[in-house]
Amino acid sequence: MDIRRICVFCGSSAGQRPSYLSAARALGRLCAEEEIGVVYGGASVGCMGALADAALEAGGEVFGVIPHGLAARELSHPRLTQLHVVASMHERKALMASLADAFIALPGGLGTLEELAEIATWSLLGITPKPIALLDVADYWKPLFEFLDHAVREGFLRPEHRALIGRGHDARALIEGFRAAPPRADAKWLTPSEA
Repeated sequence: MDIRRICVFCGSSAGQRPSYLSAARALGRLCAEEEIGVVYGGASVGCMGALADAALEAGGEVFGVIPHGLAARELSHPRLTQLHVVASMHERKALMASLADAFIALPGGLGTLEELAEIATWSLLGITPKPIALLDVADYWKPLFEFLDHAVREGFLRPEHRALIGRGHDARALIEGFRAAPPRADAKWLTPSEA
């Protein structure tokens, strides 16, 4: 699979561990080295800012998408390859998805979780069947995967839908996994007898 741009979901905060910022910077540099553009939320702070700064400093392209209300608070990054200022969070997520060929989530809070949940749902429904993986820095995402496994056991999530979200500790391996993945057929949803 050809990966020209990766959308990265991550926190606008730095988090408590230095490894969170380090991972964001390393991913930004790696994308630049691999000539993969970064699509992200457009902010200049926290893990978001570290990701963008590192990619730009390494000669990469970075495309930010930020709602007008956040841009007006001077959170938008001033040096991006391109900054899209949109009207709403809904427009932000739709544009980020359309610009990217794959998705990686770094540690983050509710906004990151919400973006991840929406893109995973879109993938499950076949709206955007692009690969998704979580870069599991310091096992940050481990509780989420425990919850997803619980949802499978309880019958609220199919195993094949659970498998749509990859997980790894090495960004290069995640990207290589994206490249090696065959194009995905439309996801099968529920039949009336399964509902």
